[in-house]
Parts: sequence; structure tokens; C-alpha cells
Amino acid sequence: MSVPPVRNPAALRRAVVALLLACTLTLGAVACGGSKKNEGGASGSPSPSTSFEKQKFAKTRFVTNAGLAAGATYKWIIKPYKEGGFKKGAEHRKRTLIKAGLAGAFTYNRLKAAVRNAQGDPTLSKALAPLNSGIDSLKNLGTKLRKGEASPDDVGTFQNVIGNVKDAGKKNGATVTDQVPSASQLGG
Repeated sequence: MSVPPVRNPAALRRAVVALLLACTLTLGAVACGGSKKNEGGASGSPSPSTSFEKQKFAKTRFVTNAGLAAGATYKWIIKPYKEGGFKKGAEHRKRTLIKAGLAGAFTYNRLKAAVRNAQGDPTLSKALAPLNSGIDSLKNLGTKLRKGEASPDDVGTFQNVIGNVKDAGKKNGATVTDQVPSASQLGG
């Protein structure tokens, strides 16, 4: 015995609305999911869409990267150097030199990233353009530090470049404060 279908217009409308709602939610979830190619970008940070947002994010990213570079330079290069940690016979000299070498490479990497970030802001980009050669001069200093071959001038170069980057940022509304990276950030 078969039961004839109920032809209730209200029930039929509810079923159609529920079906449409389910389809819309499913398609919306799929559309918002993105592709795996975009995952794992710069810490999963949102990408700006308007010109104003690009400039805002550019300064924020510049401040973060320059701050990490400044913090690493001070903590693992300048401070140990002033305390005599690089001198022959200094306690834990080898470890200090390795950390300084890693900090040098990290600083160079973060400053290059800061310059790329600054390109999103016209005034900041112009202010940093003359500093590119100074930043490029840091490229091999990390290796010199790690090998114990760095001179006072080399350490001074780090200090001068960081100071110039901080000054350029401050003059253009992007005040940089030192942020000491963790040891895992330094080695990663």
C-alpha cells in the first residue's frame, strides 16, 4: 500500500527554502575556502585590498621587520661586543660568535624584508632607497661575526645601518622600536 504524497504548499516552500539555503551555505564555504597555494604566506596575514590599506600594512610590516632587525642587532651583536664577548679567551666566546653570526644573517634578512614592505608606502620607499647600499653591506658580515673575524668597524656598520633605518622610519611616521626575536626566530 503506497501513501500518496501530501501536497501542502507551505511544506513544499519550506523544503525548497531549506534546500536553497543549504546549497548557498555550501557554495559560500567552498568559495571562501581559498586554495592551498595561498596558505602559509606571511604568517597567514590578510592581504590589503585598497591603496590606503596597502600603505597602512606596509608601514606596520616595515616597523615589525625593522624592529626585529634592531632587536637582534642590539642583543646578539652590539651588546656582546661592548661586553667583550668576541675577544679571544672570553667566556662562551664560540657560542656568542655563533649567535652573532645568526643575528647578522637574520638582521640582513629582516632589513631586506623591511625595504620590500616600505615599497608599499611612497614616502617611506623614497626615504629608504638611499639606505639600500648600507643594508647590502651587511650581507657577509654575519659570516665574519660567526668566524670571529669581525672588526669594531663591522659592528659599527650594523649599528649605523639600524640607526639610519630607524631614523628614516621615524621621519615618515613609522617609529621603529627594538623587538628581540626568540632564539627559534633567529635560527629559523
